[in-house]
Amino acid sequence: MTFKTKTRSELKREAIIDAAKQAFKEFGVQATSMDKLAELAKVSKRTVYNHFATKEALLMYLVAELWQKAETQVNVVYQSNISLEEQLMELLLAEINFICTEEHMDVSKVAIGHFFYNSEALQKEFEKISCQENAIIRWLNAAIKDKKLLIDDVDFASDQIHNLIKGGCFWPQLFQMDKDYHDDKKRTLAQETARMFLARYQQKS
Repeated sequence: MTFKTKTRSELKREAIIDAAKQAFKEFGVQATSMDKLAELAKVSKRTVYNHFATKEALLMYLVAELWQKAETQVNVVYQSNISLEEQLMELLLAEINFICTEEHMDVSKVAIGHFFYNSEALQKEFEKISCQENAIIRWLNAAIKDKKLLIDDVDFASDQIHNLIKGGCFWPQLFQMDKDYHDDKKRTLAQETARMFLARYQQKS
């Protein structure tokens, strides 16, 4: 196996991204200057601007990067010969496990904190990312095509699922109301959400 050697520019970009994760978490986006990012990344201020025109652009990169990681880690493919509940539970459990990761919580706290001060343009950019097709939407579309689910609005149904699991695991942890979200809780949340969802949308045989 061969590994591509990273260029100096790529290494500096990575250093800037790592510096942003550290600084945004510790100080918040508003209180982090480009000078501070340059200092932490050990690069010039001009180099920071060459890679990211604004702090908001850097924040949106972190959010997009997080979404891409979710896509690689949450990827259950629909199978017509396996029960819907079993498949959906596995899919939701993978989603819950990712939501509960330290990286997801850290970036989410930074983004949500900054959105209290952000511009309309930043909100629109965030909405573009959140509206992209994800593993749950692909699974739902496959189950609809297989005539196992009856759903008129897939985006709305996907939002229902995400609202249920985030209400159970994301928001309580974000506000530190439940710091010990162990595996049994995750599995129960995935199972009960799957059952509730299928009770509403599964085709009656």
